[in-house]
Amino acid sequence: MKNIQIGDYVTAFYKTGKYIGEVTGERPGAYVVKILSVLKHPRQGDLHNPQEVDVPIFHERKALAHREQANMPEKMVKSFDGNIPDYNESLVSAYLSLKKELAEDPTPHAKKSLETLGSIQREYELMYSLTF
Repeated sequence: MKNIQIGDYVTAFYKTGKYIGEVTGERPGAYVVKILSVLKHPRQGDLHNPQEVDVPIFHERKALAHREQANMPEKMVKSFDGNIPDYNESLVSAYLSLKKELAEDPTPHAKKSLETLGSIQREYELMYSLTF
C-alpha cells in the first residue's frame, strides 16, 4: 500500500542529486515531483562509467530547477516532514558542498568535475542571481 499522496512533501533522488519536493502526480512506477529545494547537487560525469574521465561525453549536470517537475521512480521517493529550505540557499549550499568535496579529491575525475562545475556556477549566477 502506498503511503505517499499527491500534495505530500518528499525527498527524492534523481540522477545522483537529492531534492525536497511536492508530489503533483503519479505515473506507473513513479511520482511526479515539483522541486522545492536541493539537498545534494548531482555529480558530474558519465553515470554509466563513474569516476572515469576518458568517456565519450563527460556530462555537465545542473540541479533540477526550482518548481521543475520530474518523474521520480517510486523507490527513490520518501516522505519528508520538516522545514523546507529556500531553493536558492539550498542550491548554493549543495553546490559548495560538492565543490569542496571535489577540491579535496586529487583524482582526474574530481579535477574534471571541478571544471564542469565552474561553467555551471556561471549559469546559476545568471539564472538565479546567486552569489557563491
